[in-house]
Amino acid sequence: MREIVEHYDAYPYPARDPEDERRRLVTGSPSWLPEVEHNLFGGRRDWSRPFRVLVAGGGTGDGLIQLAALLDHDRRAAEITYLDLSPAARDIAERRAKMRGLSGIRFVTGDLLTAPDLGTFDYIDCCGVLHHLPEPQAGFDALAAALDPDGGIGLMVYAPYGRSGVYPLQEAFRTLLSGLPPAERLAQARRMLDRVPEGHPFRRNPHLSDHMAGDAGFYDLLLHAQDRAFRIDELAAMLERAGLGLVAPATPALYDLARLLPEGVAVPDGLSAVERMAAAERLRGTIRTHVVYAAPAERAGSARASGRAMSLVPLLRDLDASRLARQVARTGRVTLEAGGAQVDEPVPAAAASLVAAIDGRRSLARIAEQAGTDPMAFLGLWGRVNRVLADWGLLHYCSPAPR
Repeated sequence: MREIVEHYDAYPYPARDPEDERRRLVTGSPSWLPEVEHNLFGGRRDWSRPFRVLVAGGGTGDGLIQLAALLDHDRRAAEITYLDLSPAARDIAERRAKMRGLSGIRFVTGDLLTAPDLGTFDYIDCCGVLHHLPEPQAGFDALAAALDPDGGIGLMVYAPYGRSGVYPLQEAFRTLLSGLPPAERLAQARRMLDRVPEGHPFRRNPHLSDHMAGDAGFYDLLLHAQDRAFRIDELAAMLERAGLGLVAPATPALYDLARLLPEGVAVPDGLSAVERMAAAERLRGTIRTHVVYAAPAERAGSARASGRAMSLVPLLRDLDASRLARQVARTGRVTLEAGGAQVDEPVPAAAASLVAAIDGRRSLARIAEQAGTDPMAFLGLWGRVNRVLADWGLLHYCSPAPR
């Protein structure tokens, strides 16, 4: 634990300059607010109640600032607690919050395992932490103990196949550089990496870039004292042991086995949902992190919003509805990049007008009414839209309250 604190005090991660808050908001998954409401509250979270949030292992504050800024923008009452081991990382997170004028955040320096001592929370963000614990299951258990029965968790953990080449280098650097001060370890490791042959799996992995993004990224990727990765089935098992259930990945299409099989090859009968996801992970071979939502086991199966709930409001993420509708009308397809993958999937040209109507205010019922189509025809077309956009994490459903 001492070495990890020393690491993050020397190289707070991710490297952030609080002054940058004047010009941009760092967004991502988990914890983009519409994505949280979609995956954990069925698109129907009661926002008249304060939203109790724990950012567990908040680092320099990306998840914290995103959540707090979006809640503040939408005028949602919230009680937010930040927890992290590193005083240096906490200082950066606090200065970022101050730069944005975000008040009312409780900042705590401490271990993730103390989360249950801080209260009970409706939502817990835990991004990039559990894979650094000496006993990860204890971390899952602690988060579950701090979670309200009606709440949920957004988390990110490392995945093995997309990080090919990382772990042999980590092990070599630990053997050769153990005991050195962080700055010297970094300098020596950089020199060693320059001599790693081109055939090394790390050199051949095009999906790794943190080591090129400055000292903090290099140190976190290759010099971490405690680091492991989880397959999606291992992650699901650890959640289950903590009394939690996997609701869905933030980008379900990445784990959709049927999307990866050639025409005429069916998904075998008898595979569980997790087994299908595990097979898809192996076939893809490029997933570096698992970004997923989880909830208490008894409600995990019903936590996610349905694309057939007509009172909900569909909301696009990082897409222009008019531009997307024109693409659908012209090509009968959605072609773009999402979840680190290239998306090229059919959507009937007849659905273009439905896509164009997505403005974050109209409910599905209103879009159907304006389309003037037969209800069954509408649901058929919308189902095709939903399968592509929602499964790729580009469409979420929320309550019709003003946003």
